[in-house]
Amino acid sequence: MATFKQAPLPFVGQKRQFLKYFEAVLDENIEGSGEGWTIIDVFGGSGLLSHTAKRKKPSARVIYNDFDGYAERLKHIKDINQLRQEIYQTIADIVPKNKRLNKDLKAKIINKINNFNGYKDLNCLASWLLFSGEQVSSLEELFEQSFLHCVRKSDYPEATGYLDGVEVVSESFHTLLPQYQHQDKTLFVLDPPYLCSRQESYKQAHYFGLIDFLRLIHLTRPPYIFFSSTKSEFIRFIDAMIEDKWQNWAAFDSYKRITLQANVSYAGRYEDNLVYKF
Repeated sequence: MATFKQAPLPFVGQKRQFLKYFEAVLDENIEGSGEGWTIIDVFGGSGLLSHTAKRKKPSARVIYNDFDGYAERLKHIKDINQLRQEIYQTIADIVPKNKRLNKDLKAKIINKINNFNGYKDLNCLASWLLFSGEQVSSLEELFEQSFLHCVRKSDYPEATGYLDGVEVVSESFHTLLPQYQHQDKTLFVLDPPYLCSRQESYKQAHYFGLIDFLRLIHLTRPPYIFFSSTKSEFIRFIDAMIEDKWQNWAAFDSYKRITLQANVSYAGRYEDNLVYKF
């Protein structure tokens, strides 16, 4: 089966830097090919964790909760590449890489996007035309921003085989998790939007707030792999849970943690965490 080390199309927070640690945790705790196990990628995002889990544990049942419509984006890579080529050809010989477009050139790009008859991928457009990591929730919002020349030179690869063997569902975590709450040998992979951070890359920009975070904590039980960062206060929260023995504290008692340092140009330095318990 084809193996991808990053998602075929851009997605903010796809966890590619964590893949080797994710694979190591799976190998450490799930024997062999994963026979008899179910692995649920609850906040599936780009599907990269689902893809990796299926390649690492091919006999396991892997469920990808595609709440953000990423699988639909993968069907349109040909159109995405065509629009990329048109935009790149318009600006490549005029504006140096990572430099701002003037008003006239920006207007030309907007016209090209509006007149394009194929699929328009907002995440890709943002990655080509905005500062690294910036997100928008609509074309209208995109057109209000200053444009940069960040267009990649090459086409995106075809996603052939990317989701082979993976079951794709699409539903809210608080209806999905209870279905498997008491099922043995079922791993919850939890990579929710970071609380208190911008969420425009998600289909519903405000679908994960404080109440949803508390719901998720209430539904979490071992075995799980939980991703977080210092952009939120997840580690402080679960440490306080354990210390003060709040409801469901035992689910996090004696958790293990892997930490990576990350840099984002517009937000400075922060810490990414992989928290797990089996």
